[in-house]
This record gives sequence, C-alpha cells and structure tokens, in this order.
Amino acid sequence: MISIKEVEEIHQALINTFGGSHGIRDVSVLESALARPFQCFYNKELHPTPIHKAASLIESILMNHPFIDGNKRTGYVLMRILLINNGLDISASLDEKYKFVISIASGQSKFEQIVAWLNNHVVKTDD
Repeated sequence: MISIKEVEEIHQALINTFGGSHGIRDVSVLESALARPFQCFYNKELHPTPIHKAASLIESILMNHPFIDGNKRTGYVLMRILLINNGLDISASLDEKYKFVISIASGQSKFEQIVAWLNNHVVKTDD
C-alpha cells in the first residue's frame, strides 16, 4: 500500500506541473481510499486482483475528493502506480483515458464498469 507521505508528494508534483491548489481536504477520506483496495472480510480479500484493487482506488479518490484540487489526476496516477507495481499498465489512447476518468468522476461509471473498462485496456508489461 502506498503511504500518505508518498501520495502527498505525488499530488504536489502533479499540482506543480499542471496547476491547481495544493493540499489534502480530508486526510481520513484519503486514508480510507488508500486502504479500500486491501480490505478483507473473514480473511478474504474483497478486491482480490490488481484490477479490482485499481478500480476501487480510483473510484474512491474520484468520488470522495480527498484533495482540495487535482483529485482526477491524482486518482488516475495512483491507480496506474498500483497496476504498474503489479506488472500491468493501461493500453488506451489519451482520449479513451480521459473519457474513462470523466465517466468515473461524473458518476456514470461505477465499480463494475470500471473493472470492465480496465479488463479491456490493461496489458502485462515487459519486466
């Protein structure tokens, strides 16, 4: 799991590069979003695959807005880091990625639709 400190550094770099306001709006919401992919119930993972983990992470960040600004950018980057750390990455055009993120942020895509999109656009990386 990625730490709050690492997330803050990623968020700061994104804001510095692309603009916006720095800062976490609600640290407990951020902690919850970062923990969600790794939740268990009776010792069984609720999100057993990297794709399910990635879907839960981006959905939590985009829907719950833990940052003052840059939630979509940061959520996408965190999702991608999770995938890359598991030997996966997204294969899609910039337009497809943009529409994907906007569909989540607008509430059009929920968890199962996010998983489906990722299943269709995630590829194994050459390590």
